[in-house]
Amino acid sequence: MNSKAEPESRLDSVKWLLVVVLVAAGVGGNVYFSGQSLLYRVVALLALAAIAAFVALQTAKGAAFWKLAKEAKVEIRKVVWPTRQEATQTTLIVVVFVLVAALILWGLDSGLGWLASQIIG
Repeated sequence: MNSKAEPESRLDSVKWLLVVVLVAAGVGGNVYFSGQSLLYRVVALLALAAIAAFVALQTAKGAAFWKLAKEAKVEIRKVVWPTRQEATQTTLIVVVFVLVAALILWGLDSGLGWLASQIIG
């Protein structure tokens, strides 16, 4: 992470306020127009969300988030994903070890329970 704080624009707080107003308008409008068709309400909510996202991306924090998302996409391409056979074998190994651990714990629990019942009477 960068040790310096990114300088925020003086209008960033106004932009974030606009985003909050847009989201509140979407929620309020959805409640107010609850008698209308669901299709129209969903289209209106998607339009308001797109506008709010566009405004949010114009802020310093929004731009930093967008940069992070693009860098994450680049990093995802560098990942070496396992083949289907490797994933299946690893899953089977995990399942076997979980079953073995479960059997050991069940045996210990049963043995200690039996021992406790013998001591208590």
